[in-house]
Amino acid sequence: MTGYVSVRDLSVRAVIGVHPWEREVEQTLLVSVDMEADVRKAAATDDLADALDYSAVAETIAAVLRDGKFRLIETAAERVADRLLAGFPLSWLRLELRKPIATGGYTAVITLERARQNP
Repeated sequence: MTGYVSVRDLSVRAVIGVHPWEREVEQTLLVSVDMEADVRKAAATDDLADALDYSAVAETIAAVLRDGKFRLIETAAERVADRLLAGFPLSWLRLELRKPIATGGYTAVITLERARQNP
């Protein structure tokens, strides 16, 4: 039996974009992720050591985005998904990365789903 753990609307300031001015400023990115994980042991023990630590997930997402200085949100989303699948006991995730475009009055969004690859 599995369950879903989610982090919603994580706000991260990061350098992202292709335009020269975007390479010189931080912009706000918003991330939501749904993760499939086995939650039975955590539910039985009521112990964080047995749970998917969503605070650690949020910190990982923020670190990848801040350190990456990506040009494209597609690249940023892929790198976050790769890091989460490699670093946490997840079998599947759905990640949405949003970049509000202040000068355009809209939000650019990339949504992807990834499953852990069996070795």
